[in-house]
Amino acid sequence: MMRLSVLDQAPVTTGHTPQQAVEYAVELAQYAEKLGYDRMWMAEHHGSEAFASSAPEIIAAYIAAKTDKIRLGTGGTMMMHYSPLKMAEVFKTLSALAPGRIDYGVGRAPGGDQRSIYALSQGNKPDFDHLYEKLDTALELIRDTVPNDPLYRYTPASPQKVTLPEAWLLGSSGNSAIEAGRRGMGYSFAQFFMLGAMRKEIFDLYRHHFEPSEFMDKPEISVAYLVTTAETKEEAEYLAKPQDIARIRLSQGRMDQLMTPEEAADYQFTDEEQAAATQNRGIHLVGTAAEVADKLRQDQETYGFQEAMICSIQHTQKQRLNVYKLLADELL
Repeated sequence: MMRLSVLDQAPVTTGHTPQQAVEYAVELAQYAEKLGYDRMWMAEHHGSEAFASSAPEIIAAYIAAKTDKIRLGTGGTMMMHYSPLKMAEVFKTLSALAPGRIDYGVGRAPGGDQRSIYALSQGNKPDFDHLYEKLDTALELIRDTVPNDPLYRYTPASPQKVTLPEAWLLGSSGNSAIEAGRRGMGYSFAQFFMLGAMRKEIFDLYRHHFEPSEFMDKPEISVAYLVTTAETKEEAEYLAKPQDIARIRLSQGRMDQLMTPEEAADYQFTDEEQAAATQNRGIHLVGTAAEVADKLRQDQETYGFQEAMICSIQHTQKQRLNVYKLLADELL
């Protein structure tokens, strides 16, 4: 059995507003809950007009009040920007508001460009070297234990004695897998992030090093996929081309708003761009729901994960909701 979940970046596509992007996130969560999706995470992005999810924990709190059972969280909170105490108090508060439904998903990436990094650190030099120590302190504060770090030893995180959130570490390497396992956290692998990065050895390392914790008693692996699907292969290809173009521009340092499928259809790839678009299909699943579902089942059998987290960036909300419905019809 494979669980299905949602990763949302609150994309702001051409002709739409950031306000609409956030409203669409709420609608997606409600729709996914009805379809039987297990959880929905909001990503964290800074310094871009292409995404509206800069404060994922706030969107998650709002969605929690608008839904009944779907789990909610961050995929992830970019922990380099925040103190362990602040992270702990945010997610303990969320857990007090929606007990048993909150996920503390954290990542080590900045979620933005160099200017965003320095703006968030108030001009101070960002600390890239002690993120796992910061994570340890946050986890200790969340579970109401006294941290080893003397700075936080006398500052308990409020509210106290609430239902623990699930704790997940995002990653795309063997190192992050080992660190997640040692802390008894779930491991969320960003398959859509880097071509060729998903290897069975990474998940084996996680399982080998897993130690049960208050957050999880057994290993849990989620794999995040970028997906475009439709009723026909031809329609899926048509809807996928804007994302093909967006991935090429991202590799060039541009994070533009997603163009319409009509605009994309008129876009002529250079030979170099066509080669890149073809290669990028290794991290973008495109096809009918049956074809995508078969691929997910094959990957689950190969890698042994429990959950597929679906990220779908379509130009319209109607197209995006249809992706999640078609997959649910095949897999849930």
